[in-house]
Amino acid sequence: MAVNHYENFPVASILMPRRLRKPVAAIYHFARAADDIADEGSLPDTERLQQLDDFRDELTHIAADETPLLPLFKHLAIEIKGYDLPLQPFHDLLDAFSQDVVKKRYANYDELLDYCRRSANPVGNLLLHLYGESTPVNLAYSDAICTALQLINFWQDVVKDFAIGRIYLPLDDLSRFGVNETQIAEGRPDAAWRALMKFQVDRARSLMLQGAPLGSILGGRIGLEMRMIIAGGLRILDKLETADYDMFHRRPVLKPFDWVIMLAKSAPLRF
Repeated sequence: MAVNHYENFPVASILMPRRLRKPVAAIYHFARAADDIADEGSLPDTERLQQLDDFRDELTHIAADETPLLPLFKHLAIEIKGYDLPLQPFHDLLDAFSQDVVKKRYANYDELLDYCRRSANPVGNLLLHLYGESTPVNLAYSDAICTALQLINFWQDVVKDFAIGRIYLPLDDLSRFGVNETQIAEGRPDAAWRALMKFQVDRARSLMLQGAPLGSILGGRIGLEMRMIIAGGLRILDKLETADYDMFHRRPVLKPFDWVIMLAKSAPLRF
């Protein structure tokens, strides 16, 4: 499945055990559909928010052991019940998508982390429940990885997000480094911009490395997929650095050779 709508979701790839591909696909389709409501098309904000409320109603039906109305949720309900998945992560995702409709700027890093807690971390939470590995330690590692992936997407997609009126760079960081919105609009990667983005890239890399032990804790193909995800995020950060933080003109993407490098760096850690 393509992941361009919801990059933080490790979808049912060839590395995923076959038994988990169906529940992962059901969760992914939920996340993609909700994300599209928030981002795609030209609907007024009130209608976007209403559609997301309709999704919340469907989760309420599932919680009450009632049959959902939409086919998407009928499939999702089967997987939620079959794997005893918690419903709160789904609500958290809907809260984040609703926030995207109405909130376009973030005053500081704490505000951004709170958004990531609801927009990205629920994905890892659900996957660990599917794997039967949702220990407090694993969940903490997963939160660090998912937040890092979300931040990496933001830094990679500064231009794309600005085009739809959003800036995820914390406003206090913009001010501290002497960068303004006009510079983003003009796509000017000067010294101030490079200093700002080096700070943000270092931040994201630190978070990713903080969560990296999870890739070695998880076994088999699941562990390999997690290590590849971690390696992919770190590779994008390396490419941002190589481009001298000019994502305006040199947006980093992973190419076939990058996957070779990622695989080479995906051996499990030894503790």
